[in-house]
Amino acid sequence: MRYRFYGDHHITLETVASAAGQGKRAPRAPRRRTVAGERDRRTASAMAELAVAVEVLLGLGEDVAKVRRKQYDAYRRLRNFACVTARKDKLLVYLRCVPADVGVEEGFTWDVTDLGHHGTGDLEVQLRSGQDVERAVELFRLAYAGA
Repeated sequence: MRYRFYGDHHITLETVASAAGQGKRAPRAPRRRTVAGERDRRTASAMAELAVAVEVLLGLGEDVAKVRRKQYDAYRRLRNFACVTARKDKLLVYLRCVPADVGVEEGFTWDVTDLGHHGTGDLEVQLRSGQDVERAVELFRLAYAGA
């Protein structure tokens, strides 16, 4: 910086040299492939396949529309009948149906009637594989018929 005095009350500041953009960055170390990193890639791939499999909700009828929200994807007719939320290792599908009428299976479905969650519905279906999607299709149809 260069400065100059003008009288007793004024001063000017002037930039003489700038250090921005002149320094070199240190080279980054190459990434190592770890077991955890490989597992995360496989999990991401499996989740992508699951997300495609859940699109069976669109095939339930011609009047089904998918609406993307910030926290979930909603599937609706006149109102939402299913909401899909992604987690790290599974997809959660909230269905608009009465859990007592359907029955709750340990590790597969869960009654979330009085619990807070993103989306619409009182029955949570946990999808971890393609077999879970096949098991849930009948529940999807039940929620679609009730909407």
